[in-house]
Amino acid sequence: MIVLGIESTAHTFSASVIKDKKILSEVREMYKSEDNKGIIPNKCAEFLKKVKDKIINEAIEKSKTDKIDLIAFSQGPGMPLSLYIGFNAAKELSKKYKVPLIGVNHLVAHLEIGKILTKLKDPVFILATGANTQIIAFEGGKYRIFGEALSIAIGNTLDKFGREIGIGFPAGPKIEELAKKGKYIELPYIVKGMDVEFSGILTKVGQLFKNGETKEDLCFSLQETCFAMLTEVAERAIAHTGKKELLLIGGVAANKRFIEMLKIMCKERGCKFDVVPIEYSGDQAAMIALTGLLGYKANKKYDVSDIKPNWRIDQVEIKY
Repeated sequence: MIVLGIESTAHTFSASVIKDKKILSEVREMYKSEDNKGIIPNKCAEFLKKVKDKIINEAIEKSKTDKIDLIAFSQGPGMPLSLYIGFNAAKELSKKYKVPLIGVNHLVAHLEIGKILTKLKDPVFILATGANTQIIAFEGGKYRIFGEALSIAIGNTLDKFGREIGIGFPAGPKIEELAKKGKYIELPYIVKGMDVEFSGILTKVGQLFKNGETKEDLCFSLQETCFAMLTEVAERAIAHTGKKELLLIGGVAANKRFIEMLKIMCKERGCKFDVVPIEYSGDQAAMIALTGLLGYKANKKYDVSDIKPNWRIDQVEIKY
């Protein structure tokens, strides 16, 4: 079965064509903020609308196929204006090719492509993206959230601090580089049960920067503190569920220091650890196409009447 996937939950528009579980093509383009202001929703939506046709056409051309059996799109969660760009494009493609349309939960898609590409069977997941930070495991027919960031996700924490110190968006890679030259400054360490709280840490590093602390020291300290918190709650989730695998997913999965900390923890616990390949750790349409294929084969009746900006992962019944 050949599936065309569309991803547009935030700053990236992507299109991908897969055949069964083989990725034939994946093309994406990301909105870049103006003057370090982060994502401006209406400007971002205008950008996605401008590039969508070019990206879709390029993905189809690269796949070397003229047959499409199913259209899958990211239905949520995400930024409403961005979601509508992908939703409307998917509806047009469904009519053009006269094929079914299926909506995919963006977060479930991150997990599914992670399992497919790493061959882990039943891991605890750390989902670390710009807008979502959750500790997840599959139990009782659904992906269950065992812990999460209470107010702001790890990716957005790094990006907001990056804007504050003037290193642009996305800030994660630049913070990682600056951190290599820094030393530790004590910051609030906030773990509440299985949940983490980054907003107080973000406020504190902002104050310290204004008081003259160096970018390098603050980047190092921010990374060490936030990643240690996530490592702690991930270890607790492994102990609670009894699972023997841990998988790191999302844009923050590119951070080598975070990977190092998780590897150490997993080695001590005798737990297998893996990371989604960098090419597919961030937002992209291959994961939407793959998850759409799984969902369609399991259940051909789906509500595709509208987008779902607040669609939580634990609201999705997994039938495959």
